[in-house]
Amino acid sequence: MRFLNRVLLVSAGVSALLGASLATAQDGPSFKCSEKMASSVEDLICKNPDLAAQDRKLAAAYDAALKKAGNGAKTLKAEQRGWIKGRDECWKSDDKQACVRDSYSQRIVEVQAGYGLVAGKGPITFDCGGDGTISATFYQTDPSSLIASYKGQRSLMVAVQSGSGVHYTGQNESFWEHQGEARVTWGYGAKEMTCKKNV
Repeated sequence: MRFLNRVLLVSAGVSALLGASLATAQDGPSFKCSEKMASSVEDLICKNPDLAAQDRKLAAAYDAALKKAGNGAKTLKAEQRGWIKGRDECWKSDDKQACVRDSYSQRIVEVQAGYGLVAGKGPITFDCGGDGTISATFYQTDPSSLIASYKGQRSLMVAVQSGSGVHYTGQNESFWEHQGEARVTWGYGAKEMTCKKNV
């Protein structure tokens, strides 16, 4: 009887250890954490549950995007390597945690919207008069985003909440819509266009 009790106790201890290591793996990032990390940013992600959760979310989005990428898989992989290098530059930031968090948020939106991994509404066309037309597809990312096309160029823009509605900004583009009218700038120093939604 004592032997049986001891076996049950050892078995329970092993199960508890396995459960703890599985929980740690599920709580950690998508990459393996070790004492000798490749970068101080990876070390920060390993020690921060919120950043680790963002890493897992991006890894899931990236895997789903790879399955949809087809011939564009090489480009996606190269972009991801470039993004990792950029993320690791956050070690230079005064607020490393905020820098890494923002970097993940932006990349998750890029992958989800760029590969249609979340629900989208559109494309919706806006007539800008003599300036031509712009089409925009709005995505339910977090934060919300849109991909706009204008004169053969595409721009991913992310929502910034303001007192007067939602304003989307990209690298050198902005888009603000209110009651079927959009105010759009496209390119560095470009004039603002007023565009009306095609019904």
